[in-house]
Amino acid sequence: MNLKNFIYLCTVVLVFNCSNGSDDTVSQPDPNAKITYNANVKSIIASNCLQCHGNPTANGAPFSLVTYTQVKSKIDDILPRINSASSPMPPTGQMLFKNIELIQKWKDDGLLEN
Repeated sequence: MNLKNFIYLCTVVLVFNCSNGSDDTVSQPDPNAKITYNANVKSIIASNCLQCHGNPTANGAPFSLVTYTQVKSKIDDILPRINSASSPMPPTGQMLFKNIELIQKWKDDGLLEN
């Protein structure tokens, strides 16, 4: 393989890896659809929060976020923390903005379960 082909191949691989990569398996719903816990929020919580906010909790987490009821009851504690640049949750780095938007829309839509 010559250098030109190698550079082209590397560029193609880089473009596809950047455009197809995602740290969540959450798909963006129809903007007019209601956001529900089971369809949209549960997987975000599972992939971002349950390492510490599981049952039992770990790393000093003050509460569990395993169930719909637990997440619903703590939404007013969750939203400021996932929006915080100075003390972000999860502690590994600020949550993706699209996921923060979905959680906020879930609250705005009435914290629907299904």
